[in-house]
Amino acid sequence: MKPFGWWLRHLHELLESSMGRILDAESLTRRHWQVLNTIADGARTPDEVDSVMAPFVAAEGSMAPKIADLRARGWVAEDGQLTEAGRVAHTRVKEEVKAFRAAAIDGISDDDYRVTIRTLERCAANLEAV
Repeated sequence: MKPFGWWLRHLHELLESSMGRILDAESLTRRHWQVLNTIADGARTPDEVDSVMAPFVAAEGSMAPKIADLRARGWVAEDGQLTEAGRVAHTRVKEEVKAFRAAAIDGISDDDYRVTIRTLERCAANLEAV
């Protein structure tokens, strides 16, 4: 049996590469999607986006270049809000991501999913205490 850390890393890599293939159709990266979604959820400035995303992308630094890319597409206005085109794109990509997430957990019961999430939460709490 492979150790816990191996499976976490393997799953992470699969999530990155699989989602990457889905987002390629939109010429987006996973980080672009996360930034787009963060803005849709209410972040308005690069600092706000960076703050929300920091736990996930600390090593990557600021997401300002991703925001600039989304602005260049006409999806993010100068005031930091999604444009009409940005809202349409967000809705479209959100549905694709929703289908991807459903496929990722296909065959896993709700109870097993909840147990897995609780287990991961507990492991994280254990390691934060070390």
